[in-house]
Amino acid sequence: MNPAFSVVFLTTLSGAAQGLLIALVGVETAAHLGLVTAPADAFYVTAAGLSVVLGGLGLIASFFHLGHPERAWRAVAMWRTSWLSRECLCLPAFLACVFFYGVAHWFGSPWSLAIGWLGVAASALLFVCSAMIYACLRFLQEWATPLTLVNFVLLGCASGFTLATAMTAWFAPGLTAGLAICACMLTLAGCGSRSASLVRNARLRPKSTVQSATGIKNPKLVQVSRGFTAGAFNLREFFHGKSVGTLRGVKWGFLGAAFVAPVVLMVLGASLHSIGVSFSVLAAACLVQYAGLVAERWFFFAEAKHPQNLYYARVG
Repeated sequence: MNPAFSVVFLTTLSGAAQGLLIALVGVETAAHLGLVTAPADAFYVTAAGLSVVLGGLGLIASFFHLGHPERAWRAVAMWRTSWLSRECLCLPAFLACVFFYGVAHWFGSPWSLAIGWLGVAASALLFVCSAMIYACLRFLQEWATPLTLVNFVLLGCASGFTLATAMTAWFAPGLTAGLAICACMLTLAGCGSRSASLVRNARLRPKSTVQSATGIKNPKLVQVSRGFTAGAFNLREFFHGKSVGTLRGVKWGFLGAAFVAPVVLMVLGASLHSIGVSFSVLAAACLVQYAGLVAERWFFFAEAKHPQNLYYARVG
């Protein structure tokens, strides 16, 4: 498939926003139970604001994927049967919950935790809807697996918790070590699940062949032409045109940037005693991890082999 950066940014930005809210609600719940010292409301307000900004940027990015943005409202019309329509409903609902969560902390409302858990529920639904857009496509074998949903959840939560860790270094240093451990565990879990999907996908073989497409059973049947020499919509939309070497480089690059480097930086940042230096190192971990997740999501789309490419993009 040809990766669309609008969708790449939508899924990575909204995933980080969802993970950040989950981290915030987790911290507030732990503080409510007396397990940790409650941070100042400024921490929640600032982090909720960042979550809204990230989710809003993701929503804006999605408009660049539309042929007619002025008709975007029609995207919700098929919510009964379309995962895309459901995602279009869940994302604004999630952003509304995060906004009111921040407002509740701004005014010191006792309902902040309840609003936060409502946002976590909206975040969970959004993860499911976003992942199922791809996991439900049975003809794309690379996506049609439960690992797609697992990866969306783990990678979104990992990036969100990494952001929360960096923010605690500035607002609540006493919570940095605990959140860093959670972020590292989520990052390593994401590395494990993404590696499992890479191993699985490397073993896949196309279910369709030239013989099955034409109905001619001769094993010596060979395709020598795709029927035209100029470009076409099918080639632009369903084939990325990158070399095997480029794909291999992107794969190893995102494995290092999204998983290995952030863990190293978080361990280093959490162990530092200077607030400014610790925050800088943890902020660097966020930036490196996000760059790696953009590369990972690009590879996720590029890795999928549309069956039509057997005809349009393959020449014997």
